Amino acid sequence: MSFIDSHCHINFPELAADMPGVLERMMQNDVVGALCVSVNLADFPQVLALAEQHPNVFASVGVHPDYEDVEEPSVARLVALADHPKVIAIGETGLDYFRLTGDLEWQRTRFRNHIQAARQSGKPLIIHTRSAAEDTLRIMREENASDIGGVMHCFTESQQVADAAIEMGFYISFSGIVTFKNAKALKEVARTIPLERILIETDAPYLAPTPHRGKLNQPAFVRHVAEEVANLRGVDVNEIGIRSSENFARLFKVKYFS
Repeated sequence: MSFIDSHCHINFPELAADMPGVLERMMQNDVVGALCVSVNLADFPQVLALAEQHPNVFASVGVHPDYEDVEEPSVARLVALADHPKVIAIGETGLDYFRLTGDLEWQRTRFRNHIQAARQSGKPLIIHTRSAAEDTLRIMREENASDIGGVMHCFTESQQVADAAIEMGFYISFSGIVTFKNAKALKEVARTIPLERILIETDAPYLAPTPHRGKLNQPAFVRHVAEEVANLRGVDVNEIGIRSSENFARLFKVKYFS
């Protein structure tokens, strides 16, 4: 039995301060790999350093839509930074109309740049969307995101959004939110979408799953996400571990390991 955390931020101070412990607890919980996801260019060197130091850690490059006053990533800059064997994705990118208000055209422009960079670099997208599903899907279509594919990370949207993303060749990644009792609609999505399109993640240090809700999240806890998805689908947790790991390897073009 093994699992891969397809989205975490182990470079964030809360986890980086205890990296040996983070990695040891991953091993103890059969978590054999993790994708450390970039949220701004200033911290990207930390993300890449972790991936270079640890064979089971991978990196992405991108700027999160919540970050306003940071270096704006051009297409050329993203493509150049992605030209590294341990950088396996572009993002996280997307739209977030929940935390920020006003004229958010800059978010949409940034999102388009990431999609163009993904298509040029040949590396898939990690997409964040919150209170912006309609515009997210529209821009994905307009920029031909289906040419490269990717993952809708920390998915909390409707079945219709999941279906639209899958139609464009995207995977759906479930976080600890799927373990929350009030996430009934999300549980139904996890129960019904094709198994070959499922990924699991923690989004650590945020969103710790039940039974650790409210605590500092970490990649070791991704097994609880797998257990919940397995329970919802009526299958053994080992099947979710294997299939989600195979999906991870296929999407991000890395060698499957267990």
